[in-house]
Amino acid sequence: MPELPEVETVRRGLERAMVDRKIDQANFRAPGLRWPFPDQMADRLAGRRVQQIGRRGKYLLISLSSDSTLIAHLGMSGRFTVRTGLGPGEDSSNGDVPDKHDHVVFRLSDGVAIVYNDPRRFGMMDIAPTAELGRHRSLSGLGPDPLGNDFNSVTLEQRLSGRTASIKSTLMDQRTVAGLGNIYVSEALWSARISPQRASGEVAGSGCGSLVGSIRRVLQEAIDAGGSTLKDHRQVEGELGCFQHQFKVYGREDQPCLRKECAGTVSRLVQSGRSTYYCEICQS
Repeated sequence: MPELPEVETVRRGLERAMVDRKIDQANFRAPGLRWPFPDQMADRLAGRRVQQIGRRGKYLLISLSSDSTLIAHLGMSGRFTVRTGLGPGEDSSNGDVPDKHDHVVFRLSDGVAIVYNDPRRFGMMDIAPTAELGRHRSLSGLGPDPLGNDFNSVTLEQRLSGRTASIKSTLMDQRTVAGLGNIYVSEALWSARISPQRASGEVAGSGCGSLVGSIRRVLQEAIDAGGSTLKDHRQVEGELGCFQHQFKVYGREDQPCLRKECAGTVSRLVQSGRSTYYCEICQS
């Protein structure tokens, strides 16, 4: 599933293509994704100008001139693509029959088309009044964004204090921090020298400052690299992400730890049904 860096690279690509453009037409080629699309979705988008594109955790927030916001989540395999050179009535760049998984097409006022493709249809799209976003069912329970000002050692300590669940599981809980997932939690815990098996309450205190810094640093490095492409992720222009070539522990089971002063080997364990990668020697 795309995590925060992958979603942020998509946001930036859509921002370049969509902001200050009008949506001339919205074509929904399926009744819904994970959930049905809202009633009259196409009519509620057509003729609206895109004012800005934000992000909340793993959710994209496309603000419209109608004081409403299009909310989108990529699910496991969803991707947005910017396509040019489309003729009237065409949904594919070469005029052929569009891909069967091209479920949504936004035609913009400058002739560009934004196509949403999702083979597994685990993504979602909804529209809500901008003033009421904080109460939306998908957003209301989210924790602070790790790249925002509300995420710091104090707020993280408050969310970890007294908790007995493992720090890995707690950080992947979107109510604790919004946007983190399996890859970047493993990478950040290695960077902070914290064992993924430690109880969350034990990390509260001096460990929070180091962990906050590691999370921010790993996420920013991944964004700069265009995210991680393990299977489905592409940037909106089609480029692959490159951060998978910089992984320190994720996917490196039985390989040497990359910390210079460490002679350990990367281990793998399963936590909450997900693979965790870490070094038993330098992460404690």
